[in-house]
Amino acid sequence: MPGSFTARLMNLEATSKETFRFSATLHNAAPRPVIYNFSAAAPSGWNLMFRVDGMQVTSFRADSGRTQEVSIELTPAPEAKPGKYTVPVHAVSNTDTLLLQLEAVVKGAYAMELTTPNGLLSGEITEGSRKAIHLTVKNTGTLPLDAVEVSAQAPSKWDATFEPAKIERIEPGKSVDVVANLNVPDKTIAGDYVTTFTARNNSVNASAMFRMTVTTSLLAGWIGVVIILAAIAIIYLLIKKYGRR
Repeated sequence: MPGSFTARLMNLEATSKETFRFSATLHNAAPRPVIYNFSAAAPSGWNLMFRVDGMQVTSFRADSGRTQEVSIELTPAPEAKPGKYTVPVHAVSNTDTLLLQLEAVVKGAYAMELTTPNGLLSGEITEGSRKAIHLTVKNTGTLPLDAVEVSAQAPSKWDATFEPAKIERIEPGKSVDVVANLNVPDKTIAGDYVTTFTARNNSVNASAMFRMTVTTSLLAGWIGVVIILAAIAIIYLLIKKYGRR
């Protein structure tokens, strides 16, 4: 008498970033113990494993009349496109071959990444000047991204504009370059400042923190030196004039 290989739920739905976990039942109806070897025809790039009592296995010895719970874990390939995938699963013994047809429905997922072309998130700028920062908006999901807007949260009185400020569409796996023009006002105190760039649409958003080191201009430095020297000269003259009295 052949055994049986069944699942409570034959069809599961998840995104390509999740693992499909099927709960199956294997029953040995033979009058003797049987060793079953597990195998599956998963799509290319997918990963599949079988677990019995929490342990990963490739085969299992079932006593006569025994029913055993088997967990089947199916992980899609990262680039798996949305759709329905049929996965035949077999439990094979010396006497029979048990077939279980599973279905994994991959849902589309929104995901976005905001970075720079070289991955560097820091730079240097002179106070009172403008700097072009090159950003990259990547679609790391499986669905297109529409109407993506780019914005910035900058220090007080700083100004940022973008080219382009709005991206009509980014296909999965593609990226779009954006230039952020950052304006630093005059008389900004030298030091490190953080600007947070954000790309978002109605479904997802991504941010990147950019650290900018502000330096004073050469002219401002010379003016400061002149002022200091003038102050020293005035003090010297005052001491020379009144110090003798």
